[in-house]
Parts: sequence; structure tokens; C-alpha cells
Amino acid sequence: MSKSLLFYVLISAFGLFTTLMLALNMTTSLEEFPWRKPVVGSIFTLICLFGIAAAIMPKKCPAPTHFKGKGQTRIKGHHPDCKAFARHLIHVNGRVLCAACSGLVLGAVIALSGTLLYFFANLEIGWIGFPLVLAGVASVVFGFSELRFRGTVRLLLNTLFVLGAFSILAGIDTLVQSLSIDLFVLVLILFWLATRILLSQWDHSIICRGCRLSCPIEGVLVSSA
Repeated sequence: MSKSLLFYVLISAFGLFTTLMLALNMTTSLEEFPWRKPVVGSIFTLICLFGIAAAIMPKKCPAPTHFKGKGQTRIKGHHPDCKAFARHLIHVNGRVLCAACSGLVLGAVIALSGTLLYFFANLEIGWIGFPLVLAGVASVVFGFSELRFRGTVRLLLNTLFVLGAFSILAGIDTLVQSLSIDLFVLVLILFWLATRILLSQWDHSIICRGCRLSCPIEGVLVSSA
């Protein structure tokens, strides 16, 4: 694990700990900003939409988020057509899909529904704010562990990862009611996503470095999930 990746992991862990501390304090802010929820909801919606686009079309992203190769390298579900990556894939109606990306998309779609209800329709969640934060932290942690699993389990853990981020944001907003704290949590969510991607890239590079098969893939091997 590189120093930069270790830095991201440590900061992500610190962020999760911080959100728990914020939820435990449960001190309602004196900030008065009537558009707090729509603003926060709009930013989170943009994050989800960008995440969906990145998961569905990784080659369209400005960053190198797809495998690079020479010649007619066959790609299935955003991964090389190689048995070493079979655990990263799922099969749906004869189509081969990336399990992680599919989970992230599913989680983002569900989270967008929750965003609409809570941040724009003013759904009151009251006393479940703290349980939401606890569930969200656990879900994000489980999401980071997806590298150890395969197929459908990997899909479900990535779905939980996104739903966990939404749960933390909604729970903290209910408990603290502070625009500045909400923006802080949004920055943490972006950091968790970046860490999730870097961990995935690290895992892919380990797989390829340990492979003894002849392969046309070249360079630093990276992928969106």
C-alpha cells in the first residue's frame, strides 16, 4: 500500500470517527439558513449523478479510471476478460456487469430517492437521526471491505456504501442542523469515495502484478471500481 493510499485510508477513518462524535454531541446549531436542506440536497444529488455517470461510463471520466491496453484487449464489465477478475463481475440476463459499479449505481438511485424525500420534501426523521448515523458509519465500513468478497455480495456492499453516506448526511443534518457541518460531511463523503476508488485501483494492480499469464494490458492498471 502506497503512502498516499494509506493517507486516504487514515483520513477516511478519522472522518468516520468524527461523524460519530458529532452525532453523540447532538448540539443543535444556532445557524439560521432557511435554504440549508435544499442546498445540501442539491450538492449530494450532483455527487450521486456524477457517481452514476462515472460507474456507467468510466472511459468518459477525465481521470484514468479504466483499464488501458494495446491491441484488441477484450473488456467485460469494465475489467479485462481474465479469470483473475471473475470475482469482480456479475451476470444479469446474459450481460456481464461490474459488480461494484452496479452496486454503486443502485445505491445512488436509492439514495437519490431518500434525498428527494428528506432534503426537498421535508420528511421528518426526528429521533432516528442518531441510529441513521450509526447505521451509515457501519455501512460505509462494510463498503470498504468489499474487496474481500465477490459477485452479488460485492454488489450489495457497494450499495450499502452509498446508502451509508446518505444516512450519515441525513442523520447529522437532523441532529445538528448546521450548513457548515453538512458541508463538512459532504467533503468527507467525497473523500470516502476517493478512498474507495484508490483501494480498488490498488487491488487491481495487485491482481495484475501477481498474474503469470501473458496479457496485452499495459501500464498502471486502474479501474473505476
